[in-house]
Amino acid sequence: RWFTHFYVVSVLWNGFLLLCLFRAEFLGESLPSWIQDMHHALGRDSQSKDMGNEHFSALLVLLLLWLHSCRRLAECLWTSVFSSGVIHIVQYCFGLGYYIAVGSTVLCQVPTNVRNGKKLSVQICWYHIIGVMMYVWASLHQHRCLAILANLRKSASGKVVSLSHSVPFGDWFESVSCPHYFAELLIYVSMAVTLGIHNVTWWCVVLCVLFNQALAAVLCHDFYQKNFSSYPKHRKAFIPLV
Repeated sequence: RWFTHFYVVSVLWNGFLLLCLFRAEFLGESLPSWIQDMHHALGRDSQSKDMGNEHFSALLVLLLLWLHSCRRLAECLWTSVFSSGVIHIVQYCFGLGYYIAVGSTVLCQVPTNVRNGKKLSVQICWYHIIGVMMYVWASLHQHRCLAILANLRKSASGKVVSLSHSVPFGDWFESVSCPHYFAELLIYVSMAVTLGIHNVTWWCVVLCVLFNQALAAVLCHDFYQKNFSSYPKHRKAFIPLV
């Protein structure tokens, strides 16, 4: 249940970054000086060519990241039913740092001095449309799968009656043991598409998510197989058919 803290931090921090970038792009204001210092340290203020699509892509991805954090926070507060499991302090600190770093990573994809006070000219491209559609599709399935897990511990009236583990069925659970982890990966892939596919930095973020979610999925898959003798044999751990 302490994952809730991650999303509180993410909603506040990435919401702040989104507001700063929105004001800079649409109102022609300057980013805060400390953000410009960070860009300078990373060499992102040396670009002289104004690439409007990169600016809009970064703004859109930061918005998607913030919306994702808002939804996950709402699910932690009102959908999920948590057991008495605990989180390691190292994992907890990594999670807090991750959600601060990931939004900053998006912001650093755009140089600070390119706009020179000019407002953003929005140009929607094909990869923006595909990326957002993929994001919505994966988010809907992730929510459905989290609701299925929560309902395993609730009665028909919605009252929590158990904190024990049960075998989930329905939606993507018919193919994999941890479809909510697979959906998380797809959400980050959708952001890579929204950034224009070619952004190497964000694909490194995707790899980080892949390894993290795959490890957690394999552990959950092993748990199901060891504790439920009738667990469906055809289910994979993380990615369908893999």
